[in-house]
Amino acid sequence: MNIDAALIEGIVKGVMRKIDESENNSAGSCGIFADMNDAIEAAAAAQRRYLDCSMADRARFVEAIRGTVLNEENLKFMSLSTIEETGMGNYEHKLVKNRLAATKTPGIEDLTTDAITGDDGLTIVEYSPFGVIGAITPTTNPTETIICNSIGMLAAGNTVVFSPHPRAKKVSLWLVSELNRALAAAGAPANLIVTVSEPSIENTNLMMAHPKVRMLVATGGPAIVKTVLSSGKKAIGAGAGNPPAVVDESANIEKAAKDIVDGCSFDNNLPCIAEKEVIVVDSAADYLIFNMKKNGAFEVKDPAVIERLVGLVTKEGKSPKTEFVGKSAKYILEKAGVEAPEDTRVIIMEAREEHPFVQVELMMPILPIVRADNVNEAIEMAVRVEHGNRHTAMMHSRNVDSLTKMAKLIQTTIFVKNGPSYAGIGVGGMGHTTFTIAGPTGEGLTSAKTFARRRRCVLVGGMDIR
Repeated sequence: MNIDAALIEGIVKGVMRKIDESENNSAGSCGIFADMNDAIEAAAAAQRRYLDCSMADRARFVEAIRGTVLNEENLKFMSLSTIEETGMGNYEHKLVKNRLAATKTPGIEDLTTDAITGDDGLTIVEYSPFGVIGAITPTTNPTETIICNSIGMLAAGNTVVFSPHPRAKKVSLWLVSELNRALAAAGAPANLIVTVSEPSIENTNLMMAHPKVRMLVATGGPAIVKTVLSSGKKAIGAGAGNPPAVVDESANIEKAAKDIVDGCSFDNNLPCIAEKEVIVVDSAADYLIFNMKKNGAFEVKDPAVIERLVGLVTKEGKSPKTEFVGKSAKYILEKAGVEAPEDTRVIIMEAREEHPFVQVELMMPILPIVRADNVNEAIEMAVRVEHGNRHTAMMHSRNVDSLTKMAKLIQTTIFVKNGPSYAGIGVGGMGHTTFTIAGPTGEGLTSAKTFARRRRCVLVGGMDIR
């Protein structure tokens, strides 16, 4: 990654200046409150005022959010400051993800109306707001999640209380402040988007328990998803994954190799959709590895070095060490005492199914490759190592029957055929984007209608003109 040093310095200074301005604001200024209860009460009051706004108003407010994010200076601010604060990810890919969240998250157009007419009159079914939504956002995709949730939740007529991850506090507060300034300029009621100045587990618990928070949306690991599902409220859980990529002998191996490296290395493997392990039919394995190495993969063959990597980046092979999540392949290799070319994007090695790198979602560009005797064995193995998360899977094949079989058996929310993982969220693939992918609770790729209630309005004995 080559970024001009003066550009970096200017961006960082600008980011820190705006963050400091946000932190020095009085309580409640620009949507940031010292007390979680105050934040929720403000959001509840704002939602009552928001009910008086028209759909055209909502559309205008969504465009204000989009415009703020797409401002080039702001894009650079949030993308670089996220890396500075969290220590994770890749600057160019952060730009792509933030821009994607702003441009491909659906707005009010997602809120379609159904109408039924007949001898007994007219019935319409429409999407209406829940009210105040409590949204928990991760350290891996902090700004992207705030952007797409803000657009979808406000488009549906809700207000939102964000509980950001503490390790992404500064950039999250900065973004909430910027969005509130933009909304105010667009004529929106104050406090449509709020948060607290000190994100914490305690504040998250207060938010989940507050009676005026009508829906909870958690984007993060299994623990937080389990917590919101136990809250007794309407809850949407976007949990972890361990996405496998299956390659069979019929695939375009050269393209599959490039797609897998591109997807695995995207933002240093932070997205939960990214390829976490490859399962390849044995007859195609050598050629796949050859082509992956042509596209920036660095193969580790020495078993001692592989074991050293396991000890370096995992906690006894059971979970990833936070300090290596989202780090670059070259950085990880250097820490393991291995020299690698500057253009190294992904670390690959052959492994067996039971290896920790296959079983554990690492969220770093380490990609184990497992051989299978045939495509049916590969699919069955992919189902096992995905662990029933039902998040994301990829398959590279020209065999429609095999593609269909894997799609039916693995039951993931996203299934990408013959492309990189990020095609599943709209980067080079059709469809809208989101960074709140609700596998555990079944909503899938969330959008405005996900954050709305279905309501029926019945007019008896009229308006049927057929």
